[in-house]
Amino acid sequence: PLALGLYTVNAVYGDTITMPCRLEVPDGLMFGKWKYEMPNGSPVFIAFRSSTKKNVQYDDVPDYKDRLSLSENYTLSIKNARISDEKRFVCMLVTEDDVSEEPTIVKVFKQPSQPEILHQADFLETEKLQMLGECVARESYPAGNVTWYKNGKVLQPVEEVVVINLQKIVDKSTGLFTMTSSLQYMPTKEDANAKFSCIVTYYGPSGQKTIQSEPVVFDVHYPTEKVTIQVLSQSSTIKEGDNITLKCSGNGNPPPQEFLFYIPGETEGIRSSDTYVMTDVRRNATGEYKCSLTDKSMMDSTTITVHYLDLQLTPSGEVTKQIGEALPVSCTISSSRNATVFWIKDNTRMQTSPSFSSLQYQDAGNYICETTLQEVEGLKKRKTLKLIVEGKPQIKMTKKTNTNKMSKTIVCHVEGFPKPAVQWTVTGSGSIINKAKETKYVNGKFSSKIVIAPEENVTLTCIAENQLERTVTSLNVSAISIPEYDEPEDRNDDNSEKVNDQAKLIVGIVVGLLLAALVAGVVYWLYVKKSKTASKHVDKDLGNIEENKKLEENNHKSET
Repeated sequence: PLALGLYTVNAVYGDTITMPCRLEVPDGLMFGKWKYEMPNGSPVFIAFRSSTKKNVQYDDVPDYKDRLSLSENYTLSIKNARISDEKRFVCMLVTEDDVSEEPTIVKVFKQPSQPEILHQADFLETEKLQMLGECVARESYPAGNVTWYKNGKVLQPVEEVVVINLQKIVDKSTGLFTMTSSLQYMPTKEDANAKFSCIVTYYGPSGQKTIQSEPVVFDVHYPTEKVTIQVLSQSSTIKEGDNITLKCSGNGNPPPQEFLFYIPGETEGIRSSDTYVMTDVRRNATGEYKCSLTDKSMMDSTTITVHYLDLQLTPSGEVTKQIGEALPVSCTISSSRNATVFWIKDNTRMQTSPSFSSLQYQDAGNYICETTLQEVEGLKKRKTLKLIVEGKPQIKMTKKTNTNKMSKTIVCHVEGFPKPAVQWTVTGSGSIINKAKETKYVNGKFSSKIVIAPEENVTLTCIAENQLERTVTSLNVSAISIPEYDEPEDRNDDNSEKVNDQAKLIVGIVVGLLLAALVAGVVYWLYVKKSKTASKHVDKDLGNIEENKKLEENNHKSET
């Protein structure tokens, strides 16, 4: 490199400066020397090497003590380059007849430290010009320049908005520069989360280079412009008994810490933090809720519906009624929206609501009226009716001769609740050849059956007793030798239905025949009546003919 037409050596601060002597070694060389020139032009000799004795001598120059090295080819090396080494050095080769000189310019470069943003503002406020920070880069040579960036874009000075001031201070002992650039900035709301950085541009041995600082994000304070109220709930709907948490927030930074909450039915706002909690709410909490800043500005509102569900079962609990009595049952629902109601009897869902105009034993059981509120999770109500149908014992006795002709079966059909206890007694000769057998007690009915082989006529008595009454019924049974033609045991329901169907069919046929006979009689009567009328008309017509004949005869006589 050439500087002002002279050979230049670029060196890095702290490294070794190497300066070759760019002269050809002449014949008859006696010695070589290096010097540098003072600013006023006076020379200062620093190194000497004899070509004959091969010895090297270094001048007593404090700045270069123990730093110089002169090689056999007269190349001068200076260790630990300093800024003060930036001089004009001259290589001199001396013969008996001539002195040759060749100058070399030394340039020293020092890369600055990575810039740092110091004295950072704790926060920035909108609409206010304030000191953001100082970008500092130290120990640079030559001095560099500092540029500020926001989100990767250069910040250009703008009056009262962006104010930049750069200072370059040199350390007299080292000659190195420290660059300090201060930035005054007026932020906007959009500068929240903006990244500010600075870059130092400097020159090195190979040309211009840059070093960037770490980015810094500042907390930008701006006033609240909008207030928002929210309902914090784990569910999308609110029901009685739930807790309600209202949260009010402002979009300023920092956000407001206190608000006024307005509750339905309250005229004054309730001062609170950003949350307001209501526990175990009731249906009267339904309404419009509002919140505002403490100065009553910037208000927002929301509507809350507290869902409820009431169920009234009449009657409920344990109810005891007598068979045949009527029992009106009602399940009344009051709710905040449409509710679904269904009935369960003894763990089985019913198709219709229960209604009892004449209670039967099979109506007894555990009834549950249950209701749920659609789309409201967890809102369910149920009430229970335990219905007990009581009745005094009722007895019907039947008998029949068994197919083996050796015994007879006597059955005592019993109804009643609580379940009656049954006893048998026999009057007369004959023995009970087996113990009484009972059928399963279902819907207040069961049967007790015995088999006997009486040698003579006997009387059997069936006694049924419960807490309500004692009922006794007797039945005469003939000796085994005399067959019994009494009605058989109760048929089952299927047979009863078949008998009923047959009876209905017979009744239908009889009614049809009667109607057919009636129609036939009416038709016959109409036929007879019509016949008589026709005969009268014939007789009348015949009389008219005879009268006409007589008139014709009289007319003929008159003409004669």
